[in-house]
Amino acid sequence: MDLSLTLIAELLALGLVAGFLAGLLGVGGGMMMVPFMTFILGQRGVPADVSVKMAIATSMATIMFTSISSVRAHHKKGSVRWDLVRGMAPGIVAGGLLAGAGAFALIKGQALALCFALFVGFSATQMLRNRQPKPSRQMPGPLGQGAAGTGIGFLSGLVGAGGAFVSVPFMTWCNVPIHQAVGTSAALGFPIALANTVGYVVGGWNLPPALPGALGHLYLPALLVIASASVTMAPLGARASHAMNVAQLKRVFAVLLYGLASYMLWKGLTA
Repeated sequence: MDLSLTLIAELLALGLVAGFLAGLLGVGGGMMMVPFMTFILGQRGVPADVSVKMAIATSMATIMFTSISSVRAHHKKGSVRWDLVRGMAPGIVAGGLLAGAGAFALIKGQALALCFALFVGFSATQMLRNRQPKPSRQMPGPLGQGAAGTGIGFLSGLVGAGGAFVSVPFMTWCNVPIHQAVGTSAALGFPIALANTVGYVVGGWNLPPALPGALGHLYLPALLVIASASVTMAPLGARASHAMNVAQLKRVFAVLLYGLASYMLWKGLTA
């Protein structure tokens, strides 16, 4: 499959929107990129099982670049809890390597699509329920943060997302303000993406390239185009995030997640 002008235009548009959402919601853009990348690759004849895995791996790799751009903007606003980043990052790296180099290669693309739909749908429901956490509840200590990071890194590796679909609800449940949860999640996106991308490369090292320019599960031309577009929009999304109130931010997050979960559920059931 050649990198045609039409494909470049589609990937650029996807990168611009994903970058904006990365800054706005701390999601790294991965949860939006996976369904659209799956669709784009599928329209060009890539088998469904392969397209889902390539979309997940490529989307995760772009988060390394988007996260850096997004977190700088959130840091300037003082909304990154670096103490929480340090507490969860070691577990995130361990969970990401376990998912990317192990489980990802063993699980079929159809099952990964269903996992994506279920976890993202659950996250949207938790966000919309808007249940107030107990005032006394706080983030767990170092061991608890490490365990939470391991789970976030592992789940992120299976669905190709930056972890916000778990980390934002988890942190708000622990009484971390929503804007700090979004900013901290953006910072966590880099270790999540780095660990999982290394895992995808290791796990798919011996696979024949599914497309020209593919490296294992990664589709490098798409990575280059999307990353170059997304890093320009992430700071704009971060600024928009701080101009919105908490209720608006949660509704935007939940509606986005429901739409993406529905598409991937359909993809998993019909593959």
